[in-house]
Amino acid sequence: MALCGSKRVIAWFRQSSLTAYPWNRIVPCACIAMPLSLTDKLNYKLRSIWKLCLSVRKSDWELNDYPVVVHRNNSDSIPVGQQYIASILNWPIAGAGNTREEALVSLQKNFGIAKAKKFTERSPLPRPGARVPIEFASQDRVKARRELADDFVRRVLYIDGAWISDESSLWDFHQQETSAALVAKIREVYGVDVSDIESGNLADILDRIAANQRST
Repeated sequence: MALCGSKRVIAWFRQSSLTAYPWNRIVPCACIAMPLSLTDKLNYKLRSIWKLCLSVRKSDWELNDYPVVVHRNNSDSIPVGQQYIASILNWPIAGAGNTREEALVSLQKNFGIAKAKKFTERSPLPRPGARVPIEFASQDRVKARRELADDFVRRVLYIDGAWISDESSLWDFHQQETSAALVAKIREVYGVDVSDIESGNLADILDRIAANQRST
């Protein structure tokens, strides 16, 4: 969730792609701007400041050290499993679910991924309450297959439009234990087996589909 003037911008950053984090690989097409009351604006600001002040007591922060908000998704078209969205104020990291509890569990998972990535890169974890700029992930591979990518989104993912990066994955588009249903749909639509691409990386999948189309 990002605070933008007098509006709250609700963009579902489902496990990656505005940034290099796996929690943000795709943004289903529309970002929904909703009015943010003065009370909410003040409340969010105070919560962020409070968490920022408390953060000086330690240097290894967990999710409960950050200002977290959970809201019901009031979009006209709500993707399956995204009835509720939980997010960290000032840091574009989120989780979704059919209930508040599921959204928080998803956020905890995505926070863990982001924290592990920061540790691997030896970069500091954003301080609770501090504003974190959005980093856009590369789209070079996806852009090279733009028409195929648009067709894939429409026919396999059943989405009118999505912002996909080179780090986007099948896992970003469902809440199931496996990606078997989408893998089967890809086989049905394109006649290609991608079951061995365990990461579900869409750029890898698009490359394989394109290679198959060239050979037929």
